[in-house]
Amino acid sequence: MKKIQMVDLKGQYAAIKERVNASIQEVIDNTAFINGPEVHAFQKELEDYLGVKHVIPCANGTDALQIAMMGLGLKPGDEVITADFTFAATVEVIALLQLTPVLVDVDPINFNIDIAAVEKAITPNTKAIVPVHLFGLAANMDAIMDLAERHNLYVIEDNAQGIGAAYTSKDGTKKMTGGIGHAGSTSFFPSKNLGCYGDGGAIFTNDDDLAHIIRGIVNHGMYERYHHDVVGVNSRLDSIQAAVLRAKLPNLNSYNIARRTAARKYTQAFSGIEQIITPTGFCNAGNSICDTCDCHVFHQYTLRIINADRDALVKHLQANDIPCGVYYPIPLHAQKAYKDERYNEADFTITNQLVKEVVSLPMHTELDDEQIDFLTKSIIAFVTK
Repeated sequence: MKKIQMVDLKGQYAAIKERVNASIQEVIDNTAFINGPEVHAFQKELEDYLGVKHVIPCANGTDALQIAMMGLGLKPGDEVITADFTFAATVEVIALLQLTPVLVDVDPINFNIDIAAVEKAITPNTKAIVPVHLFGLAANMDAIMDLAERHNLYVIEDNAQGIGAAYTSKDGTKKMTGGIGHAGSTSFFPSKNLGCYGDGGAIFTNDDDLAHIIRGIVNHGMYERYHHDVVGVNSRLDSIQAAVLRAKLPNLNSYNIARRTAARKYTQAFSGIEQIITPTGFCNAGNSICDTCDCHVFHQYTLRIINADRDALVKHLQANDIPCGVYYPIPLHAQKAYKDERYNEADFTITNQLVKEVVSLPMHTELDDEQIDFLTKSIIAFVTK
């Protein structure tokens, strides 16, 4: 059996090596390292893939979130609601801009932001909602956009883990995640479903005016060289990373299909094990991963371990050279940087439970049946002993 990797970037690279190498060499040969032809070509190709009017590449996914908020004109003290159970970058940029983070609990079934908790948290100072498509699963965008419209709020999608996922609305229309809200953001960190070989990110929008503002922000506030019209930052996707992403983008759908296939095999193996709760999808037909559902791209495959010792399981897997991850071990509201006396522990019952139960298994495009069989049998044997 091949050595099990949490993310097998070497295996993925081997299948596209010639195209990647040729694309990188072309950038080196033409020496257009910043804002070169590869960046502009990737931007257009990603716009076509996502069905959005504007993709603005930037240096990383954290910058993408921050720049989206800057572009929308959010001001210090404005309240921004987001999920308590996610990576810190989501709340980090809110705090950096001197906005007021408002963390809320998540849904116990799909781990995404709890709609009732969002509605309860809205005040006259609320200006935006940041849903996170956590672990690659589309959040309930119908409900979020309805809340935003009723309360005149912006929606900024954190699509760092969800690129390639599609959300089907109740009316049957389908849109790619990241292109539903007023703005969306993503990360091209190497381990993402669409990852480059360094750092990278992008902002998405269908709003022409917002796109224009953001294009200035990412480039020091300039639309014309040495004319600084808005306060900006230096956040650009370099041409080599764009070349890598162009080589990978045509494979993104097949990558996500491979992840869904592996997820179904995991789920089938764990069926009937009462100590394990497997992930579900969110679609308007119900909470399940169905054969036709493309709302989940499984950036992570995350179990809940109940009536068993999650931490002991992690140690057991590590001792047997089986990689795993706990995403996330500490709620954001309990992190030293983001503690706030406004928060009440009773409002975070689901997040506080999940951090004790979740464990993410290896998930990537190169997983094979032998590895999945070994992984699942090891886990089942431990939790049922």
